[in-house]
Order: sequence, then structure tokens, then C-alpha cells
Amino acid sequence: MIEFGTGGWREIIGDKFTKENVIKIANALASMMNEKEIVIGYDRRFMSKEASYWFIEALASKGIKSYLIDKASPTPVIMFATKKYNTEFGAAITASHNPAIYNGIKLFTRGGKDATIEVTNEITKLSNSVTNPTFISFDKVENAKLVERIDPFNDYIDSILSTIDINAIRNANLKVLVDPMYGVSKTSLTTILATTRCEVDIINERHDTLFGGRLPTPTSKSLHKLMDLVVSEKYNLGIATDGDADRLGIVDELGNFIHPNTLISLLYYYLLEYKKWSGPVVRNLSTTHMLDRIAKKYNQKCIETPVGFKYISSGMEEYDAVIGGESSGGLTVKGHIQGKDGIFAASLLIEMMSITKKSIHQLALDLEKEFGKFVFSENSYKFTLEKKADLVKILFEDKKIPNYQNIKECDYYDGLKIVFNDDSWVSARFSGTEPVLRIFAEASSEESCNFLVKTMETFLDLKEDEKQ
Repeated sequence: MIEFGTGGWREIIGDKFTKENVIKIANALASMMNEKEIVIGYDRRFMSKEASYWFIEALASKGIKSYLIDKASPTPVIMFATKKYNTEFGAAITASHNPAIYNGIKLFTRGGKDATIEVTNEITKLSNSVTNPTFISFDKVENAKLVERIDPFNDYIDSILSTIDINAIRNANLKVLVDPMYGVSKTSLTTILATTRCEVDIINERHDTLFGGRLPTPTSKSLHKLMDLVVSEKYNLGIATDGDADRLGIVDELGNFIHPNTLISLLYYYLLEYKKWSGPVVRNLSTTHMLDRIAKKYNQKCIETPVGFKYISSGMEEYDAVIGGESSGGLTVKGHIQGKDGIFAASLLIEMMSITKKSIHQLALDLEKEFGKFVFSENSYKFTLEKKADLVKILFEDKKIPNYQNIKECDYYDGLKIVFNDDSWVSARFSGTEPVLRIFAEASSEESCNFLVKTMETFLDLKEDEKQ
């Protein structure tokens, strides 16, 4: 079965990520399209370029013209091009931050925003009903003029530069180390940083479809080299992006990994306090409640959504929010593309450092002093099909919960989330992109946070060897 999850369609290469399935998805998408043009792009993963050609060949068999970005590109650039060319749909061949054995497809709709759940549900249904997948050779596609190669890079970079304070950054004389994690952000980030007169160095920049043997997601577990070099070579900042550059990871001048929860909180506070913007913030249910406190101080709302950036994009539009984000490192800001962009987020963080004349480390300390301490924990557990059935029964059929005290509310609209009277919380939900159960928790101390997680682990009989 072909199934789109919270971040698109992702499968193991050679298992379910096959030419036949890519063609089926393209045929299904063609049947949904009212217009006959689409933007297509791809990242550096194994078979990404080839799969983009298969996708185009299948679309062309249905009379659809593709605007092809024919070089490995960040997903945000593909979303930007979807907006620029005003096409009904856009698509990126990528599995984002998944392990190297995966590839997949992300779909975008007009304006360059993530496809809604209604669209992905429909494409799932239609893809599985395709019985006679069709395609034509790429030579025939070109002869029929059903593909046009485009390069939106300069327009994308200019769009970002037009929204940040270039002079402030030039005067800050920042020294920055960039880690693309063998992905696609190198050219975009170095161009922006060089234009704003930052001193820039790069690590892990070569093309490696195995991503150096590590998971291409910028977390504290995967950025040890960046952390060490930032300290030893005295950089002001370390910037990392995931495989397709829509997620961001930051290392401060002391070598500390700055959690994405802190980053989005810093940026929301910066937009309200320094740039004098006004508006709500959108976060998913597994993202910090510090955003709620910041919103409350400025008489704004904090909107909670299910996990999946498509919900954040929709919430941004519905509530005219100024920023939206998630604890995994994706965020979007009003006035840019309607999806997550690690390159733009990094640019805005550098502007924030330049305007405030403070390091990320000091800004994070100031934020904690004003809004309180928030300790966050994210844990993933693999499972067998039998174990999953047990977990589903306990959590979502019988709706049993651990014997916690001082519960304020309990929600089931996307997994289980329990909120307590002191604003701490814990959630348990199945990932929409990987075969794992995730337990998130947040509290005012590490001890309290660990208690919430351990209690849930024990209640669900999760073993240490199941933990990833």
C-alpha cells in the first residue's frame, strides 16, 4: 500500500520506494489536477534525480507539464518555486531527515505550502487504485515540450535578503560554521552569509548518499563535530540543516546544542519585542509551552495543532500568525513561504544576534529568566506489530492512562496528551514518518520531566532495548 503520512510519502528504497509506485503516485496526482503545470525538484538522496524523471515521465503521459529544478535543491527552494510559478501543485523527491535507505515524495499546493490532510488522503486513495500506471520516455517528454528546466535560486536568495537587516549583520562581524550534513543547504547558506559579510566555513559538504553514516537530522546526538569545532575554532555560531534543509539545528559559542523549542521561542519573542510585529504563534502538540507564555505576555494567542507541518501551515493562514514551528526544528515565518525553511530561519537568527548584540547563549538565558525554565524530553520506541496492537488498545481504545496526579486535561485528537495543573505535560503518539512510538514531555525540572516519561514507559511496558 502507498500511504502518505505527516511529512509526505517515505519508504525504503527498493522495497516500497520503487519506480512503479512513483509512477502510480504521479498518475494519481495528474487525475487530481485542474491545471496542467507543476514544479518538481529533488535532493541529494540515492535515486532522487532518477525518481524525479520518473515522476515527470508519468505526469507527461497525462499531459502535465513540469517545471524541473534540475539540480539537487533544498525543499524550501522547491516550495518557493511553486509559489513563484503559481502552480497548483509542487513536489520534492526527498525523505527529509529519514535514514539513508529511505526516499520519498513531499507534495505542495498553490502558494508553496504543505499539502493538506485532505489532499494527501485523496492522493493515497487514488494512488492505490491505479491499476495500469502509464509513463512516456524522457526524450518524448522533451520533444513534446512537457518539461522546462528552471533555476529559482537567485530569486529565492534575494527574497530572504530583502527581509533581513543586511547592514546590521555586516556590522556584527560574525564567524559562522555551517554543517549541511551532506545535504543541500551549502550553496544557499554560504551565499547569504557571504553577502552579509559573515566569515564562513563549511564541514560535511560533499555529496554522500549515506550522509556520513549518520541520521541526517540536526540534533544533539548528530552534531558532535560541529559542537567541538565551534568551541576550538572560536566561532560565534554553528548552523546545521537536515537532509533537505527544511529543519534547523544551532550550536552556540560554548558548543551547546540549542533545542528547537528554544529557537522558535527566541524568534517569536524577537519578532514581538524587537521588530514590533503582532500576531499569534502556531505550534504542534509536541512543542514547548514557553510559546504560550510569550504569547500571553503580548496579549496574543498560541494555537495548538496535530503533529505534521501541514497543520502548522494551515494554522498560520487561518489565524494570520507571525510564526509557526515544531520541536523537531522546522519553523515558518509570516511573509516567506508557507512551509518550514531552515535556511531562512538561520538567516533570521543571525539578524537577531546582530540587532540585539547578544549571543544565542545569552539570549537563551534571558528568555529563561523572563519566562521560566522548560526541560523537554523526546523519546522514540520501536515495536513489533503485536506490540503496536497492544499499545493501540491501551491508549486509544480503552483510553487508559498512568496514575498521574493533578491532571488538568487529557486530549486524544492526535495521540494522547496529558496536561497538568503546573503547565507540565506528556504525550504519546505513533510517528507519521517512521515506525516508532514517541513519548514527549516538558516540565520545569529535569527530575519532573524524567518522572513523566518513566511513568509512561512503565505503564506501556516499554523496554530499554526498544528505545532508539
